Amino acid sequence: MSVLRVGLVGYGLAGRVFHAPLITTTPGLELVSVVTADPRRRSLAATELPGAEVLESPEALWARASDHDLVVVASTTGTHAPLASAAVEAGLAVVVEKPLAPQVAAARALVERAAAAGVMLSVFHNRRWDAEHLTLRRLVGDGALGELTRYESRFERWRPERVRGAWREELSAPDGGGVLLDLGVHLVDQARSLLGPVTHVYGEVAARRGGSDDDVFVALGHSSGAHSHLWASAVSAAPGPRLRVLGSDAGYVVEHLDPQEDTLRAGGRPDEPGFGVVPPERWGRLVHGDAGEPVPSERGRWSAFYEGVVRAVRDGDPPPVDPVDALVTLEILEAARRSSTEGAVVTLETTGRT
Repeated sequence: MSVLRVGLVGYGLAGRVFHAPLITTTPGLELVSVVTADPRRRSLAATELPGAEVLESPEALWARASDHDLVVVASTTGTHAPLASAAVEAGLAVVVEKPLAPQVAAARALVERAAAAGVMLSVFHNRRWDAEHLTLRRLVGDGALGELTRYESRFERWRPERVRGAWREELSAPDGGGVLLDLGVHLVDQARSLLGPVTHVYGEVAARRGGSDDDVFVALGHSSGAHSHLWASAVSAAPGPRLRVLGSDAGYVVEHLDPQEDTLRAGGRPDEPGFGVVPPERWGRLVHGDAGEPVPSERGRWSAFYEGVVRAVRDGDPPPVDPVDALVTLEILEAARRSSTEGAVVTLETTGRT
C-alpha cells in the first residue's frame, strides 16, 4: 500500500481550510473524494480539488468504500461519532476532527468499536504541533524552566456580537456547540500532554452572548502537583498572553498565537517555504524576574499529524493522537461543565488515564 486513498467528509472551515491542504501536501496521501451536500461547497470542491470526486452524501462514499483506505470526518461535531462509526464498519481507517464526539458515552463507544474492529482511529488534536507548544516542550526537555508549577494557556478573542447562523455559536453543548468543546479541547489536550494525569477539575462555563457557551475558564490539578489554568473566550476585550508557564528556575511567556491557522485561512499551503515559521519579533521569552531574553521558536508543524497517520495506516505505527487521549480530554471537559453547574471542584479517578 504505497499511497493511501482519502475520502474527506465535510467541506466547511475544517474540511476546506485545514484538512484538504494538509492531506494534499502530505506524501503518501491522495484525496480521491469529498463529501458535501451544500451546492456552493460542491462547486468550490470541484474547482479547488479537480482530482477528487465530489459526492453528495456519506452513503455514496460507503458505496465506494473499496476505493478508499482512509476517511477524514470534518463535518459538524454532532455527526462525528455516527460517521466515524460507519467508516469503521466499512473497514476504513478514520481521522476525526476534534472533538471526537459531543458526549463521553458516544466517544467511548466509538473508541471501543474501532479497537474491536482493528481499525486505526485518530483525532485531529493538531495544536500539539503549534510552534509555542513545541518550543515549550523543548525548553522543558532541556531543563530550562526547572520543575513546572503552573501552566497558563489562553485562546481568547474579542467578538462581542454572536454570528447568527454559525452552528458552533448556536447549538447546545449536547449537539456540539460552544467554545468548551472547540478551543477547550486543545487547551486540555496540551496541558495533559505536558503535565500528565489530571486529578481535580474546576470550571466556569458561561454564555455571555446567549446561544452556545462562549466564555470558559478551567483549572486542572495534575498528579505531579502542577496546576493548569486555561481560558477560552470569544468575549475577552483584553486578551492575555497565549502562554505563561512558571517553573522553579524560570518562566516562559508567549504573547502570540501560532501562525499556521492564519496562513491557511489566507490561502497559504503547508508545503510553501516558511509555512509555520515564527518571525523573531513574535518569539516567546524566557524570564527570570525582571530579566528575560527571546527564545527562538520551533517551526509549527500541523503536517506532522498526517505524516503520523500515514505511518499508522501503512506501517502499523501508533496513531499520532491516541483516541483514548481524546476520550480522556472529553471526560475532563465534562467534569469542568459539571463543576460549573455545581459550583464545586470535581475529583477524578486516579487511574492513570486522566
